[in-house]
Amino acid sequence: MSKRFTSLALTAHPPAATRRGRGRSRRVLAPFTAVSVLVAGAALAGCGQQRDADTYTVMNSSTDESYHRWDAEAMARCGKELGVTIEQQSVPAAQVMTKALRMASSKSLPDIVQFDASEMPTFADAGGLVDLRTLGLSTDDIPDGIVDFGSYKGTYYGAARSVNTLALFYNKDVLDKAGVRVPTTWAELRETAKKLTRGKQYGLALSAGGAEDGVFQFTPFMWSNGGDETDLDGPKVVEALDYWKGLLKDGSLSKSTVNWTQADVNDQFMAGNAAMMVNGPWQVETLNGDKSLHWGIAPIPVPRTGEDSVGPLGGAVLTVPNTGDEAREKTAGKIVACLASEKEQLTYALNSWMVPANAKAAAVWREKVPELDSLADQVAVARSRTAKLGAGWSSVSLALQSAFQSALTGQSSETALKRAQQRATSGN
Repeated sequence: MSKRFTSLALTAHPPAATRRGRGRSRRVLAPFTAVSVLVAGAALAGCGQQRDADTYTVMNSSTDESYHRWDAEAMARCGKELGVTIEQQSVPAAQVMTKALRMASSKSLPDIVQFDASEMPTFADAGGLVDLRTLGLSTDDIPDGIVDFGSYKGTYYGAARSVNTLALFYNKDVLDKAGVRVPTTWAELRETAKKLTRGKQYGLALSAGGAEDGVFQFTPFMWSNGGDETDLDGPKVVEALDYWKGLLKDGSLSKSTVNWTQADVNDQFMAGNAAMMVNGPWQVETLNGDKSLHWGIAPIPVPRTGEDSVGPLGGAVLTVPNTGDEAREKTAGKIVACLASEKEQLTYALNSWMVPANAKAAAVWREKVPELDSLADQVAVARSRTAKLGAGWSSVSLALQSAFQSALTGQSSETALKRAQQRATSGN
């Protein structure tokens, strides 16, 4: 953990996974050759369409009405400040990369693309992004961990406005009625979840679906247990997946867990079908919409008392595609700088309940939302999914998604993860 990360005004500790790191590691190969050819051969050949000199386009995944509105308002403010018009083009998160590649092939890339940070390295590796520092963006007030979050091979390609991670949400009324405390260890979580499973209510809800949502939710269990994405069939990763299987065997998790997204998990929690859930701050606005729901938030339980709960650092980053039009890229850089400014970050974070990436903005945010202290503490020791593997993360993610489906429907964790390791290293 970088010392500068403590400038978030959080109490940071070295991740437990680092202290228990395994000596053996395997290099994971990333299947992004096709991406490289497509981007390098098309996007970098120059801008192929006529554009309005004073109109700039930002492609993001803000399809939710609230997020779309917040972004539109921020773009209007920055557009006014810079004397340009900024148009927002929102597509579902799962389609951002695909659409960006299609636009690259037709030489019609937008001026700015907001990628999920886990996807950004794939586009950057292909030479499709501009170094933001060359466009005048400074990282002086951004903690090192978040600079790394938006970087690939040491180059700063993505500016984060906010970051997030996962935490344990719980129904206060349900826990109080059952006379149980908020669990802090795996043993306590399993015991508490069993006690709270009754009727149509499961003790815990989480996402183990065949998509990035499930992988995102598995990382706190893998990393907090000392597991590593470069060694998917290692004993610590097997043990973490076995823990999930144990919750399912107890009946504390619904069998539908293998199909649920994080949005589905939140729906189950709000409907009273789950007493606790693993989820992130993007759900807070929806949770607060139900005044009868009294919820709390705590760190995700750890294998053993006193260890750090190491979750994934999540969020999106604003990038400037390499279109070959240096004048437009320079202005796009100014737009990114404005959207990621201290003032705009704080406004966005207070709307979305995320943690600002800017250290000064984050300190103000913490004072304004003290009820999210547990989330802020989780961010302090969170890790980027692509920190070790860069663009190779995509192969690991796909392999893990398949492993969840197999292990949670009957196959042994060891067998499922051995296959996952083979898939990740072969890229198949």
